Amino acid sequence: MNERTHLLIIDDEKNYLLVLETLLTDAGYKATTLNDPETALAFLDESDVDVLVTDMKMPRVSGRDVLERVKKSWPHIPVLIMTAFGTIEAAVDVMKFGAFDYITKPFSNDELLLSVHNAAELARTHRQYRLLREVMEEQYGLHRFVGRSKAMRDALSMVDRAAPSRSTVLISGESGTGKELVARAIHFASPRKEHPFVSVNCMALNPGVLESELFGHERGSFTGAVSMRRGRFEQADGGTLFLDEVGELTPDLQVKLLRVLQERRFERVGSGEEIEVDIRVVAATNKDLQTKVQAGEFREDLFYRLNVIHIPLPALRERREDIPLLAAHFTEKLAKENGVPPKGFSDEAMNYLMGYEWPGNIRQLQNVVERCLVLVQEQIITVDNLPPEIRDEEAQFKSAVDLLPVELDLAGTLEKIEAALIRRALVRADLVQVKAAELLGISKSLLQYKLKKYGITGH
Repeated sequence: MNERTHLLIIDDEKNYLLVLETLLTDAGYKATTLNDPETALAFLDESDVDVLVTDMKMPRVSGRDVLERVKKSWPHIPVLIMTAFGTIEAAVDVMKFGAFDYITKPFSNDELLLSVHNAAELARTHRQYRLLREVMEEQYGLHRFVGRSKAMRDALSMVDRAAPSRSTVLISGESGTGKELVARAIHFASPRKEHPFVSVNCMALNPGVLESELFGHERGSFTGAVSMRRGRFEQADGGTLFLDEVGELTPDLQVKLLRVLQERRFERVGSGEEIEVDIRVVAATNKDLQTKVQAGEFREDLFYRLNVIHIPLPALRERREDIPLLAAHFTEKLAKENGVPPKGFSDEAMNYLMGYEWPGNIRQLQNVVERCLVLVQEQIITVDNLPPEIRDEEAQFKSAVDLLPVELDLAGTLEKIEAALIRRALVRADLVQVKAAELLGISKSLLQYKLKKYGITGH
């Protein structure tokens, strides 16, 4: 047995404690024995105990009292009850209050060792789960978000304030801006962090499959339903359900989701029995849901149910000052993952990164950094090492034009393009206006006029 399994044994008979300590130590456990329940409870405050074994009948504090206090303060510790006065009623009573097992004295050594072994296995599972949860909290905590731009600080401030509540959250932003990361951060900063975080992409499945995925189904409810299946709503009970790309739901599923949000009840496909769940819904979309509401493509009442707390995430081009920080973060992280030495970007290459529009946002930036780390042999990544779409300005321009709709306001569109080109020139000129004007082929006075016209003050 793993020597790290620590047993605390409580019994008012010292001779019995001595026997138990010898038996369990010989079996490979670390055993601590105490004959005073009050001292034992204080010991739990200061020590890491995996399994508690306690006698039932003791002066002042009974085993039942110990069980109740342990379940309240240390619910992860399995409790074994020993008694010389075993009855079915007593066993049912302590099991009802959360005892792991109930053993009647005198018992055989094998009986005790089997019960302790099973409790130790449960404790090991609990320990692994706690370690996994700590890793997840570390990975998805708010401190893991890189960026000091005002847009990002505003978004994270809303996350911090929204997380402790029960309110439904709607996260909006382009693809690749980190919507699922923010949803996980909300979950792990909430009182629900001990319970499941369940994610489903509403765009990845066809409507029939998605309905079964969300609500579950009964055996025989449709061809291929060979057994009952719990849906994502049931799986997330007590925790958080993340609905990614919620704007893609069909009208029928919108109605069913609205009902769940209103009543916290639903039915599995093929069942008439209602199931009640305690969940928090966090939804995300890369579409403008208000526009879809106006177009009759999304229910207005569902929109308002989802849009209790709205957290908009900025596109990467709207937080350009964060690009050097993000690039450094990905360089360090991906270098370790790929087993290559970390590299840096030249100033000129970084200017190109900061001037690029990043249609794929943070996800695209991460991919670019990884590609450069793996393929570039030198320690410094230069402009020539960047992918063609970033260093080829003519290709960038053609790609951008191809994405524009055929019918558009030409004057307004040209002004937007001009403003974007000025911002990019400023970035590549390190905010030196004379140099930016030279890059644009215009005078400094004309540049200053354009800056004032478009309200450009920085990146």
